[in-house]
Amino acid sequence: MKRLFNDRFTALSVAAILALALGCSKRQEADAASEGAVESGGKTGLAAAKPASGKKMCEEHGLPEDECGICHPERAAKLKPGEGSKVRLPAADSANLVGVETAAAAVGSIPEGIECYAELAFNQNKLAQIAAPVGGIIQEVPVDLGSKVEEKQAVAKIWSASIAEAVAKAVLSHQTLDRERKLRADRVSSEKDLQQAEADHRGACQQLRTLGFTEEQIDTLGGKPHEQVLMEVRAPFAGEIVERSAVRGALVEAGKPLFTLADRSVMWAMLNIPESALARVRVGQTVELKVESLPGQTFTGKLTWIGAEVDERTRMARARAEVPNPDGLLKARMFARARIVVRSAEGAVLVPSSAIYALEGKPFIFVKLTDDLFEARAVSIGAKFDGQLEVLAGLKPQEVVVVRHGFALKSQWLSSRMGAGCAD
Repeated sequence: MKRLFNDRFTALSVAAILALALGCSKRQEADAASEGAVESGGKTGLAAAKPASGKKMCEEHGLPEDECGICHPERAAKLKPGEGSKVRLPAADSANLVGVETAAAAVGSIPEGIECYAELAFNQNKLAQIAAPVGGIIQEVPVDLGSKVEEKQAVAKIWSASIAEAVAKAVLSHQTLDRERKLRADRVSSEKDLQQAEADHRGACQQLRTLGFTEEQIDTLGGKPHEQVLMEVRAPFAGEIVERSAVRGALVEAGKPLFTLADRSVMWAMLNIPESALARVRVGQTVELKVESLPGQTFTGKLTWIGAEVDERTRMARARAEVPNPDGLLKARMFARARIVVRSAEGAVLVPSSAIYALEGKPFIFVKLTDDLFEARAVSIGAKFDGQLEVLAGLKPQEVVVVRHGFALKSQWLSSRMGAGCAD
């Protein structure tokens, strides 16, 4: 792939050089015609371009020498935003020959953001491990991986000897209580015996309530002492079964995880923010996510937490954003490119990112003045988003700029560095 790119770039460079060379020959013919016109008393071409101010002219490019970027490319390092050097092409059609494309600078809004990486995770506030409350044998498993369950829905049923013992104790205490109440009504037993029977019954029922049985279920069990008692394991909230270890007939111990339940309607995006950007990050800012496996889609959330420390090795701080996931497209452990929006620029001057060229560590843009005359102008760059750049200074709305194939103009601008310039 790298070799193919180099071959294409070489082909384009050769094409540009040939086009400019062809333009040079046309320019020389035009200069010769201009000289003839001057000798005959006419004023055309570069001879007519000399200013009356007495400035020293670049005869080859028809520009004041202090404005000619080809003659003095070294001045680029001193240019401030809004200042520029002019680049004259050999002929009016030279830009078209090398495929230079232009467009007017637009005005619009662009969000300024901090780029970072993120990993998706389940919302820890809506994630639960459903464990066996007692040891026993799993009798039923009515749900499976991916099942959507409602709050309090039964996800498994367990038979346990301890539950059977607790039920039997509750039934016996209830019978004892009924007998003591009758004896007390007949004044056969004492008040103390009745109170003791009531305390024993409350204790037996409380043990069942601790295991999850309701008052209605306890009353029902009391009327059916010989039926098998199964304990229902219920979901604590509505969600999706994302892990399952429960198998029918398996012997489980108390506390063993049977399922993992997750509510995926909101996901967490765990961000890694560079230390240098932390001063601009605030809780509540908008976070935009793009996932490579879901092209063309942008997911939006809010920053809800920023870590209290920076990793000593990576110099990154952890942060969390909550991202709505109504369609369930986002999954745990997905990687994403995140953008924290710290500012929204309204009425900004916008150009494609391909319009910016770097020289001496500064950003430049080529502004079209005429068909064969361009200005390499220093600019100041602001926000960057979705292939667009904000120009903070150095460019006015609707000015025509080069947006593609400006490498030929840059080559012409820097030609004197290779010994092809006109200045001494």
